[in-house]
Amino acid sequence: MIKKHIPNFITCLNLFSGCVAVLLAFNGNYQGAFIAILVAAVFDFLDGFAARLLKAYSPMGKELDSLADMVSFGLAPGIIVFSLLTETKIFEWLPYLAFLIPVFSGLRLAKFNIDERQTSSFIGMPTPANAIFWAGLAFSFAPFLVSNGWILIVLTVLFSYLLVAEIPMFALKVKNLVWKENQIQYIFLIGSITLLAVFKLDAFAPIIGWYILLSFIVAVFKK
Repeated sequence: MIKKHIPNFITCLNLFSGCVAVLLAFNGNYQGAFIAILVAAVFDFLDGFAARLLKAYSPMGKELDSLADMVSFGLAPGIIVFSLLTETKIFEWLPYLAFLIPVFSGLRLAKFNIDERQTSSFIGMPTPANAIFWAGLAFSFAPFLVSNGWILIVLTVLFSYLLVAEIPMFALKVKNLVWKENQIQYIFLIGSITLLAVFKLDAFAPIIGWYILLSFIVAVFKK
């Protein structure tokens, strides 16, 4: 049946968008890479939604999703940071530090696929959130980051660690619209809308920062 292939087709659109993001990032087109990664994230959401709606789950779909995410949310942000570090001209070898991002993204995705604890929430930072952070950061603050390369170094190490850290992070999936059962998601949404209203298109990196902060707060209060 055709419908069983629809989720995989959407996943391929995710992968295609990720390839475009890689090419644009190599050329220093951070705005284009930012848009391509956002488009990939939309397709990443839609393939899972389509699979649930059509009940078209398959082992191939699961593997294809991880491979697409590796490119769109692992390699693409790594190339963004590589390009930024190349512009800093601090040390000739320094840009290669950026490849910690795809390496730890690969570890994150492999861990997620076999970790039965991550059915309704996450342990460690999801790769799409990490990619949106880097894409948004480069889009909004590239000149500042190039002038302050040490910030890029610190953030690269920190966010690579967050990908595989044993830190609980909430998922944005909701089963209903009841406040009591989804209050964390609603609080995140309210905060995100506020950031968008204040910072407009510069809000994407701060929104991911807000996601991390709220996840830490929730984890502390649950202990």
